[in-house]
Amino acid sequence: MFGKYLAELKQIKLLEPAAEKELWRGYKEEGNLDCRQALIEHYQPLVFKTAARWRHDERAIMDIIQEGTVGLIEAVETFDYTKGVAFSLYAVHRIRGRMLNYLEREGKYSRNVADPAALAPYDSEDLDSWENMLVDSGKAISQQAEENFLAGQVKTALERLPLKEKYVLSGVYLNEQEPKILAEALDISLSHMYRLQKQGVRRLRGMLSKLMQHW
Repeated sequence: MFGKYLAELKQIKLLEPAAEKELWRGYKEEGNLDCRQALIEHYQPLVFKTAARWRHDERAIMDIIQEGTVGLIEAVETFDYTKGVAFSLYAVHRIRGRMLNYLEREGKYSRNVADPAALAPYDSEDLDSWENMLVDSGKAISQQAEENFLAGQVKTALERLPLKEKYVLSGVYLNEQEPKILAEALDISLSHMYRLQKQGVRRLRGMLSKLMQHW
């Protein structure tokens, strides 16, 4: 089944921007379901690319891909092509959110498997974002450690967070994603998203405080 799926992916050809726009117009303005199906098929490689970040056996990967495809369909149905935003940027949140929910629900998520959004490379700007977020009324963490040490400790602490908290904090502070989009991707309310954010920050502060005590 997985081999057949890969073979089908290889048959998908990239659309020219004008051709893709015409498909969006046909679906959104005329209700043409053939255009809808063409868009779903065209962006199926995005689902596979997202699913491939998790190392599972072929059967599990197909389950993850199936969930991601549901997210892709939802994205196609809710996307406003007139806004000038790239569909892939819009859709990947829905796709990844569906996959994360599935993995968490089925207990198949491993903390040794890197979520691409949550474990993105840390550069100096990322570090500044984390420091600003974690500064308490007392000393700033940056006063207690060198920048490279802090980056490593933040990454270690981030890996230990519950899946959804890690996804939310990475999206907000590292990738500067809109809270509303993150909430939609995880299929939760905005208020729930903010609760996850607050809980994640509190956990990070606690973990980093303990790590610093042993430094």
